[in-house]
Amino acid sequence: MAPKWLGRCPDCGEWNTFVEEKEAPAKAAKEYRRGQTSSRSPVPITQVSGQEEDRLAVGMPEFDRVLGGGIVPGSVVLIGGDPGIGKSTLLLQLSGKITAGSSTILYVTGEESTSQTRLRANRLGALSDNLYLLAETCLEDIIPHIEQLRPAAVIIDSIQTIYTQQLPSTPGSIGQVREVAAELMGLAKGWQIPIFLIGHVTKEGAIAGPKALEHMVDTVLYFEGERGHSFRILRAVKNRFGSTNEIGVFEMGSNGLVEVSNPSEIFLAERPKGASGSIVVSSVEGTRPILVELQALVTPTNLGTPRRMVTGLDYNRVALMIAVLEKRAGFHLFGEDIFLNIAGGVKIEEPAVDLGIALAIASSFRDKPIDNHTVAIGEVGLTSEVRGVPQLELRVREAAKLGFQRAIVPRSNMLKLKDPLPIALVPVTNIKEALEELL
Repeated sequence: MAPKWLGRCPDCGEWNTFVEEKEAPAKAAKEYRRGQTSSRSPVPITQVSGQEEDRLAVGMPEFDRVLGGGIVPGSVVLIGGDPGIGKSTLLLQLSGKITAGSSTILYVTGEESTSQTRLRANRLGALSDNLYLLAETCLEDIIPHIEQLRPAAVIIDSIQTIYTQQLPSTPGSIGQVREVAAELMGLAKGWQIPIFLIGHVTKEGAIAGPKALEHMVDTVLYFEGERGHSFRILRAVKNRFGSTNEIGVFEMGSNGLVEVSNPSEIFLAERPKGASGSIVVSSVEGTRPILVELQALVTPTNLGTPRRMVTGLDYNRVALMIAVLEKRAGFHLFGEDIFLNIAGGVKIEEPAVDLGIALAIASSFRDKPIDNHTVAIGEVGLTSEVRGVPQLELRVREAAKLGFQRAIVPRSNMLKLKDPLPIALVPVTNIKEALEELL
């Protein structure tokens, strides 16, 4: 906050980030907020009703999984992602699923006309008499329609296009986005109507610019995917009514998004046989184990400084694994270009794939393929020790379902196993033991 315009923010150091905001006049309590429970005096927590709300099942198992079992009445869900990734397509298909019964959906489109939205709904098979379209950007004109319809859910596409007359700033500004979101939250909690907000992202990937919007809502979902791949990942990064880091997998087709019930099988469908630098790793996203193929290519460099290119993995963890191989395992990688990729366009940042990263680099460097029926699981420390990972049994059983016969696992995890697992386990203590076993 500053009393006058400044070219450069004294806190973050960025230029031209100050936005003028005028104080809005005090507003009377909204009619839709009268339904909210008043707590003017403290109440013992034991006297507060702990009855769980009935969730609204969408009819899309992947979407329900990410939300924690369905839509919670009165919740506000923010969905962000790159332009053209499929956010509007996802929510329009969701509307079609919900309105297939007797439920009503109000779809507020601030970026397209109702005829444009109708054409897209026709292609997606989401036409229904219970799906209402409203092409409006003024919040004061939207709220009466919500109060009149009392729909099962409201979709705002997008939050940056909606403005309130209480503020003089332009739509999409920090003040407008925050004020509109606050009003919609009051409406959602008062009438117990779930509201979905579509949010644009900045160049840095933040939804709607300020992080304040993510703090205000109940659930934040990111829709991710590479433009060159058909797979899309719906990831929960905040969820007050379920687990975070849960993901749903979809495939974009000509008729919209198709759910992928067994992503591991899809990601491994085109895995080459007998190729060096290829290994399968297991990652747990929320409650779901996913097997993906990790590929590495190590080749002599023609430049003064070798290149390190990483797709789908944390660059810093890859750099750490390269340093461990050089220092602890005797690999001379300074004069080598190293490229790593997760096949299928998936992004994985879990430490349990460290062992797979190191083994894939070593396999490509020595040009020796790893057995196609082997999966690697384990976190690697700076002294090359292979550390234990959570939910090992879940990972191993998923590998067994897909026909894998052997798993390289941390030795410390073997001490905690109670029941025998369906595939052979090879316990290792450090990187050298894993290399000796596979290469």
